[in-house]
Amino acid sequence: MTPGAVGSGSEKAGGNRRLAEGLFSPYCLLAAYFWHMPQTIELPSRSISFRLDLQVMVVRWHSHAPLEVVQADYAQMLVAAEAHGISDWLLDVRRRDKVTPELSAWVSKDFYPQATQRLAPRRLRMAVLNSPALNQAYVLDPDQKKYVDYVMDPARPFDIGLFDDEGAAMRWLCPEIDV
Repeated sequence: MTPGAVGSGSEKAGGNRRLAEGLFSPYCLLAAYFWHMPQTIELPSRSISFRLDLQVMVVRWHSHAPLEVVQADYAQMLVAAEAHGISDWLLDVRRRDKVTPELSAWVSKDFYPQATQRLAPRRLRMAVLNSPALNQAYVLDPDQKKYVDYVMDPARPFDIGLFDDEGAAMRWLCPEIDV
């Protein structure tokens, strides 16, 4: 088919053939979906929206879920961020009153490094908007303190800021904008 020509329907068969032959990865298909998706994505444990004017992905947790569900939601977050070319994230966890050590270990040691690598050369920057209960857990719970100290280390290839005010979190992500 020549560029600019109107399709005859045969390109659909070619697309299916390319998919069957593995020329399109499932990631490419997900990225294509997210590129053309509505501006809010509802997932089992959170919703994702985009401030495209600021190049910020906003993720708001609305419920607790089993670790496997949460991991799948994180994977979808990363695909959406890649599809939009966004590496500045506002993570609103104010509705959460606790986080398990298993989840903290997984995001710290697995997810954040993977996200950093996949979003490179852009630097992953995450403003985490916490509930008072989570702020307290980060200080008083030795397991949580260990993971918070680990991810907040300036030597990490990503940046995390902890906030209790959404305006301050957005100003940290977008210092050149008066939000």
